[in-house]
Parts: sequence; structure tokens; C-alpha cells
Amino acid sequence: MIERTLQQVFGYDDFRLGQRPVIEAVVAGRSAAAIFPTGSGKSLCYQLPALHLPHLTLVISPLLALMQDQLAFLERHGIQAASIDSAQSREETSAVMNGVERGDIRILMISVERLKNERFRAFIRRIPISLMVVDEAHCISEWGHNFRPDYLKLPDYQREFAIPQALLLTATATPRVIEDMRNRFAIAADDVTATGFYRPNLNLEVAPAPADARPRALVEWLQPRLADGPAPTIVYVTLQQSAERLAAYLSKAGIQATAYHAGLKSETRQAIQQDFMQGRCHCIVATIAFGMGIDKADIRHVVHFDLPKSIENYSQEIGRAGRDGNPSTCLMLAGRDTLGVLETFVYGDTPEYHAIQRLIDELQAAGPRWELLLTPLSQHTNIRPLPLKTLLVQLELRGIIEPSHAYFADYRFKLLGDADALVARFQGERRAFVQAILDASKRARTWYELDFSSLEVLGRERGLDTARPRVLTALDYFVEKGWLELQSRQLTEVYAVLKTDIDAEALCKELHGYFHEKEAAEITRLHAMLALFESDNCLSRRLAEWFGDDRAPTHCGHCSACGGRPAHLPAEAPSAALEAQQLAALLSEFRVQLEQRGDGHPATPDLLARFLCGITTPLFTRMKARQLPGFAALEGHSYAEIRRQLAQASSSSIQ
Repeated sequence: MIERTLQQVFGYDDFRLGQRPVIEAVVAGRSAAAIFPTGSGKSLCYQLPALHLPHLTLVISPLLALMQDQLAFLERHGIQAASIDSAQSREETSAVMNGVERGDIRILMISVERLKNERFRAFIRRIPISLMVVDEAHCISEWGHNFRPDYLKLPDYQREFAIPQALLLTATATPRVIEDMRNRFAIAADDVTATGFYRPNLNLEVAPAPADARPRALVEWLQPRLADGPAPTIVYVTLQQSAERLAAYLSKAGIQATAYHAGLKSETRQAIQQDFMQGRCHCIVATIAFGMGIDKADIRHVVHFDLPKSIENYSQEIGRAGRDGNPSTCLMLAGRDTLGVLETFVYGDTPEYHAIQRLIDELQAAGPRWELLLTPLSQHTNIRPLPLKTLLVQLELRGIIEPSHAYFADYRFKLLGDADALVARFQGERRAFVQAILDASKRARTWYELDFSSLEVLGRERGLDTARPRVLTALDYFVEKGWLELQSRQLTEVYAVLKTDIDAEALCKELHGYFHEKEAAEITRLHAMLALFESDNCLSRRLAEWFGDDRAPTHCGHCSACGGRPAHLPAEAPSAALEAQQLAALLSEFRVQLEQRGDGHPATPDLLARFLCGITTPLFTRMKARQLPGFAALEGHSYAEIRRQLAQASSSSIQ
């Protein structure tokens, strides 16, 4: 049965390694996990079963680019699939929803954030779903390299929507992460398929060069490899400005290169990506914004001009090379000079103790029901959104709060016809219900502001069911019929507070300690990556072992270590010693501005170090700190060392 679908629908004669056991498990009604290297055909593990399952397959994907590539593939094979995303118009979204309700669409792709939308949740609750697919499933685990707190809620969503099966897909998961994923979704160990991480066609080269000599070294390495014709190449850098500068340098040297990074306009990024995919551009110099969704089979070179963020990121990025099975080379040119930048990213995500205190104060003041808006809370606490979400998840895991639901605080609608005509379309209780919605809404010139509190009172007075889900379902129906336009704003997350008698000081210390442990673990991961690159032993084997794969050969014969060229990364150039007076001068204007704001944020060593190293925080954004003298003045210095000196200076002044 599945073989016939494989041949007739997808045009393949046989399954790739690992695909059959995963597909058989899903078609048999079991949950499963597929841990395959990048480009090894994970997507088929849900695409084929979706044609054999009775109901909808719901795919959770972290990136729009991934969805679009997979949708294009499904369309080419005549499979009805669609996505719902923020780039769509309301009419486009309604058309997709209608197709899902009719059963015309077999596969629906969404982001995890879409499940916070109460209107979407009300819709999906009505739809029978056979399978939940979690793409990039390592994001579920806080021990993974791309942990996304919202992913932790997916097992709860599976239960809420009564989805009988889950399929987890990822290319980069260590044994600890795999165990975490499996436990969260109750997947049997026999239904976890990992095909191994060894790629015999990838030549792994580590040939580090000092920072000032690296651009020239890259040109000298690329020129002979590009002399015989186009050879698609990706060069990875850490910073946006590095992408721009290096692309210009390569172009001047006769290698036509294009910069790609998140600072470019969306349409520009899309055009660059299309040019690369279709062979009009052969060399991209990019930050990691360029990667997910790049399913180009003939990439011949992947170069790391700067250090990757982790071994997992390195594995993902080199995995984009040689998907056609032909030899490809992955070069690591970087030394330790960009280690400080990567460490700074880590330090910038660690909330300060007093910031956690502010969060706990908000929690204790909330009573049994805590309603919060993420952006204002991030600004109030000066905690970046991702670590703030992580904090909330940690409070959940400790049984202190429990997510109840999320809703848009504000709904407004504009009638596309006469109000009386809308009411007249219905009879009996439904007519009274529609009239109550209009009566409870405050009208401006053309827009009505929906007041749920007033509607609840009216409902009691008139004996009507005005429950929020029913109201939202009705409004969506009116939109679908073309009777009104609907807008929603201010996503509010609601938590039930399960413990009110907490020891706030002990909790703050515990959470602060948790983040410092994560900080230390991330720094350790960076240094483990350096140890991998400097290994005297086979790089392919070391890389496979990191992911728990002992099937790779002990001597691959196609890496620099096997070739007798073990690497020693050039040390980072020592920074000039910083005098206390120099630090004070750089911080003087910032201290004045901070005190004048009166927000109560203390000038801690961490806050001051983040200012000097150019780490963006919610507070700095509101202060327009980038415009102040001293911001990012020590961007090239060690964050840990600056923090140590500031702490020492603070201690001395107190004494």
C-alpha cells in the first residue's frame, strides 16, 4: 500500500534509509520520531502517511520558508496542502479554513504561535485531526540548541485537540534531547528512528586563519574551486555588517557574491534566495538567517568564516552541502576571534536577579488569575522575550502557574452592510444573540469595539448564551459570509496561579541559579565546539559521536584530521587593559540617563557591561541607548572580563 503511494504519487522507486519504519509506525496508528540528517527526507515521513490517514495532518513548523518549500513540493505532486500564516490576508486565511472544514485540504501547516490565537483554537477544535507533526522537534527540549518555550506546550495541545498521534522530526538531537522528546510525547523507544549523522560525501576541513588574513585566505581557497564553472557556495558569518563587507571584498576579488541577513527587507531576501536556488547567483555570504528551507541539492561548498554557534548549528549548516550525494567540502576558517561575540549572545539572554524579582512581584500581585501582555512585561522587567518565555515555562514546571488560555484583548469590526439587515438574517434566539453583540459594542464612525464584559451582562439579562467561544465563532462566520471585517489586537496570555504562598526570595534565587547554569552550559558548549575543531582524531567520527552515533568509521579518510592536518585555532587577540577611569567615562552619560528615567533599574555590573558590549535589551530600546556615547564601545572585549571589572569597581566603592 505505502509502496504504491510512494511510486504513483511521489515518483520514487524505493524509500531512503529510515523512512520505511517511521511511515509504517504512523500508518499503523503509533506516534514516532525521525532523527535524520539534514536533506535525508524527513518530510516524506508525514507527507505519505497523510494520504492514508482518515483526517487532517497538522504540521507545526518554526519558519515560514520551510512551510513554503514543502507546500510547493506537495503542490507539484498533486497533494492538497495549505498554510495559515501572518503574511496572508483575512480572505486567504478564510479560504484555507473553508478548505480544511470541507476536507479538501489534507495537510495544514502553521507556526506554534498560531496555537495561541483563540479564534484559531476555536476553529481547530471543530476539526478532526489524525496526526500532529512537529518539525525541528529539538526545539521542544530545553537541552536543545534552539529551545523555544512555546514548543513545551505542544503535548498539552495534542491532548486538548484529541490528536491521537504525534510525529517528531529533527536533524540535530543529542541522546539527551531525544530522550526528552520521546518522554514528552510518550513515544515508544522502538518507534524512534535515527539513521546516523555520518555523511561520506562531505569533506570536513578545518584550516583556521588569523582574522586579518582570513578574507585573503577565503579568496585563495575559493578561486581555484570556482574556476571550472559555477559551484554553489554558502559562506557563513556571525554579524550582518560582516556579511556586507565580505561580499563586497569577494566581488572585488572577482568572485561574484551576495550578502544575505535579517536586516534586509523581506522581498530582498526572497529575491536573493530565489536567485541562489535557481542558479542565477552562486555565492551567498550570509548570517544564519539563511539556511532553514534551503533545499538545494548541488551546494558544493559551505564555509564558516566565523565560528558557528554550536556543534548542532555546525551540523545543520554543513548538512546543506552535497544533498545530491556528490562530493562537497565544508571549510572552517575561523579562529577564536569571534568567540567573544558568541559568548556575548549567551550572556545577554541571562535575566538579572532584580529583573526576576520584578516578575515575581507581578505574579504575586495578580491574585488567582494572572493576565499578561508579553511586550509590556518584557519592558517592565528588562528581560528579553525569549528568556521571559523560558521563565514563564519554569514557573509552569514548578507548579506555580498553569496556562489557561490566550485571547486578544481588543476586537473590533466594521459592518459591510446595514446593522438591521445583519440581524434580520437570523430568527429566534440567534437573532437576539446577534442583536446583543451589536448592542454590547461601542461604535465609532465605522468600527465597533466589542466589549465582552457588557456582552456577558446582556447575555444574563436576556437569557442568552454569550460565551466568548460562541461569539468568536459567530464573528468568523460573518467574516466568511462577507458581512463584516474583523480585527484583533493585544494578545493577552492568561495563567491560573496555583501557588500563592511562595517564598519569593528563595524562588528568585532558584530561578536566577537556573539561568546561570544554562549560561555556563552554553559557554561550555561553545568550548566543546572548539575542542571538536582542534581534535587530532577523525572529525567525522567526533561529530557523529556528539549525537550518540557510534556507526561512523573511526577514520573517514576525508577530513583534515585524517589527512594529517589537525587544526589549532588562532588565539583571540588580547584586548587592551581597561582602566577604572576609562570605564567610568564611557558610562557617565548612560548613568545620568538611567537615573533620570526613574524606572528603578539599578546600574548593576551586568546592565553596565551589556551597555558597553552593545547588547540590546528592552530597557536600552526605550532609552534609545544606541544614541548614547559609550554604547558598544567595548564590543570587541570579553563580556565576562568587563563584568568582573565593573563588579570589582562597585565592590571597592561600597567598601
